[in-house]
Amino acid sequence: MERFAWKAKLLPGAKAEYIRRHNEIWPEMTELLNNAGIHNYTIWCMGDELFGYYEAEKGVDFAAKAQAGSPVVDRWNEYMKDVMRMEIDPQTGTAYQLEQVFFHP
Repeated sequence: MERFAWKAKLLPGAKAEYIRRHNEIWPEMTELLNNAGIHNYTIWCMGDELFGYYEAEKGVDFAAKAQAGSPVVDRWNEYMKDVMRMEIDPQTGTAYQLEQVFFHP
């Protein structure tokens, strides 16, 4: 199982709305995540910094391609742009993957 981690920033005063939107995540978005093999998806917040992590049972490349080519993800990203900023890797079309420097199983 490969792991993927990303970071982003909340816009000022947007934390409550960011949480609300994730508490009401669209069923088609959870279906896309499941089909992409994305599990144990977790997002943490510290101040205005977001840190996301998920496990990709079909591999990170497969998950990235499934997300990058999805109109659902495009709509979600548009929906979220007024509450957060995330840099997108032009090579994958998804968030930049953080470099893993330590792992303890």
